[in-house]
Amino acid sequence: MQKKPRFSIIVPVYNTEKYLKRCLDSISKQSFTDYEVIIINDGSTDNSSNIISKYPYKVINQENQGLSMARNNGVKVSSGDYLIFLDSDDYIEKDLLKEINESLFNNPDLVRFQIKEVFDNKDYINYKEEPFENKDGVEAFKLITKYHFVENAWAYAIKREYYLKEKFSFKKGTYHEDFGLIPLVIIKSKVVNSIDYLGYCYYQRDGSIMNSSDYAKTEKKVKDFYDHYLYLVKEINKTKLDKTYFMSFISNSLILKITELEGKDYKEALNRLKKDKVFDNLLDDNLGRKIKKTLVKLSPKLYYRR
Repeated sequence: MQKKPRFSIIVPVYNTEKYLKRCLDSISKQSFTDYEVIIINDGSTDNSSNIISKYPYKVINQENQGLSMARNNGVKVSSGDYLIFLDSDDYIEKDLLKEINESLFNNPDLVRFQIKEVFDNKDYINYKEEPFENKDGVEAFKLITKYHFVENAWAYAIKREYYLKEKFSFKKGTYHEDFGLIPLVIIKSKVVNSIDYLGYCYYQRDGSIMNSSDYAKTEKKVKDFYDHYLYLVKEINKTKLDKTYFMSFISNSLILKITELEGKDYKEALNRLKKDKVFDNLLDDNLGRKIKKTLVKLSPKLYYRR
């Protein structure tokens, strides 16, 4: 019987010909080589298919279904011990898999690694965090939410057995699909490690999904975000976990998100937040948080856009 690879790297691709070679080359150059690569060509109409054909990786060709379904379909055919999601316009440093592998001594459900944000002008920002190991999901959530990129799927290696057992999946046809899943992946974990290796290069490109300034898209993003919030609330309430920090984080994220709306759309969203008692979930266990909670309830836009 063929041995399972240590890692399954899942790479959804949709019209990223300009960045795809850099992404796939960064996998090929890994110093740790016990991995499989699953590329989901999500109906690309540019030269991406031709670029993909030059690499000896498993490829799923499908009609365009969006990022969520591309990832979900990649998971279905994966066989590695740990899942890593890599966006095709991003890339990874050569020792990322080696560093993650060395952190698996305690069989964690989740390993977090560090992010480098890179830009067209070759500037970059390193986001360094204090590493930790052997934390349960609740404690890990408290630590991780102090930093950037909390809910981004590509910031973690996730034990495949755990992922499948919990029946995790990304919601189809939505923006912010990571927000609708990864907070649960973190908090439901039994063992979480975080390493200090800056291994993932998050590329900021103009015209990407998250950088679009189209107001119709903004409305859709806020609606999807609210739907994800309601799903997270429903799911966390099924557990017996301490959900204090979890609820504060997802509520704070939602309140911030609605500030992207304008005029009556913003007012309607604000009223809905009050009706759903979202503000009540914000932490107020010290003076600074009490003040913040009061100010945010008075005017989210004034607080977050000052």
